[in-house]
Amino acid sequence: MTVSYFVRYEGEASEEFLRHYRETHVPILARWPGMRRILLHTDLQVQDPFQVNRGKAFVVAQLEFESQADLDRALESPERAEARRDFEKFPPYAGEVFHQAMNSEEVWRKP
Repeated sequence: MTVSYFVRYEGEASEEFLRHYRETHVPILARWPGMRRILLHTDLQVQDPFQVNRGKAFVVAQLEFESQADLDRALESPERAEARRDFEKFPPYAGEVFHQAMNSEEVWRKP
């Protein structure tokens, strides 16, 4: 089991925002101590044949660590402070940002 730190951006953003996130912000995140993997999930419009409550996120960043101790160290690190400073430089977007840490457990994978 690993630990994931999710950062969810809800609302709307431009291609400029996504480009900044990929090209500038992710390399800063990658330097966080104990970082194992970064997954960037972007919105995909699909036609679901069932009625569902569609989410409002346009980006979900999943930062993966080996343990909660690794995540705790990363959150207190100078690299995290650098990421917060970069956050202030993001291109404009309309919406809210949510941060949440969760245990991650792979429960199935195609053999």
